[in-house]
Amino acid sequence: MARNPDSVLSCVDMNGDVLADGVLTYAFRQLLRNNGYVHVVNVPESFDHVDFLKEMGEFQPTSTGTVVGDVKPERGMDDVNHGQNRGGLTPHTEGYEFHGLPPRYLGLWCVNPPAGQGGETTIFDGNRILTEFTDGERVHLRDTAYSWGSTEGLARHGVRPTAEHPVLEEHGDETIFRFSSNYLVIPDGDEVARRVIDRGNELFTDGHIAVRYQRHDLLVWDNWRMLHSRNAFEDPERHLKRVQIAA
Repeated sequence: MARNPDSVLSCVDMNGDVLADGVLTYAFRQLLRNNGYVHVVNVPESFDHVDFLKEMGEFQPTSTGTVVGDVKPERGMDDVNHGQNRGGLTPHTEGYEFHGLPPRYLGLWCVNPPAGQGGETTIFDGNRILTEFTDGERVHLRDTAYSWGSTEGLARHGVRPTAEHPVLEEHGDETIFRFSSNYLVIPDGDEVARRVIDRGNELFTDGHIAVRYQRHDLLVWDNWRMLHSRNAFEDPERHLKRVQIAA
C-alpha cells in the first residue's frame, strides 16, 4: 500500500519567504542522510535545480550519454519496459548494468506534472529488505558475482549493457545495494538471491512511498540504499528532468 512522503522539505517558511541557501542545504542534507530521500516542495520558479544538485557531486551521463536528461514518453515505446514511456516500472536501483560504481544519488524535478491518475515516482528503503537476511546470507550476496542485463527499451536504441557485480558491495564505510526485479540473472539453486528479489518486491508493494509531483518539485534519493519505480500514467505531457550524481 502506498504511503505519502515523510521526508518533505519546503523551500519557503511559514511566512511564505524563501529559505536562505544555507538553511535549505543544511535541512536537505540532514533529511537525505536520515531518510534516504527528500521531496522538495513549494519550489519557486526561479530555483536553479542544476546548480543546487551540482553541490552534491559530479553529474554522470546516462546510458544514452545525456547528463541532464528529459524523462517524457517516446512514441512507439509503450509496448516494452522503458523509462521513456507511459508504463509502470518495476522496483530497481540504477546503474547495475554498467561497470564500476552506480550513481550515488538520483535527482528528478518536475517540468510538467501529469494530468489525471498515475505518474508517481515510488520509492522504498532497501535497508528494510536487508534486515530480513542473516549475516551469512549477506556475505553470500557480497561474495557472489551476478550477471545483470538491461531493458528492452534501451536495446531498441542499440544500447545493450551488461555487467557482473555482487548484490551487496562495500565501498569505504558504505554499503551498495543493487536490485532489479527483471534483470538480475539468478543462478539455479541460489535461493538467497531469489528471496532478495521476491521479498523485495513484496515489501515494496506493501510499503512504498508514492511521490505525486507539482510543477518544479524536486525529488532526490540515495541510489545505494533506495529502490524506485513508477506508476503507469496516460498523460503524454508528463515531463521530468533527471540527473545521476556520482559518489
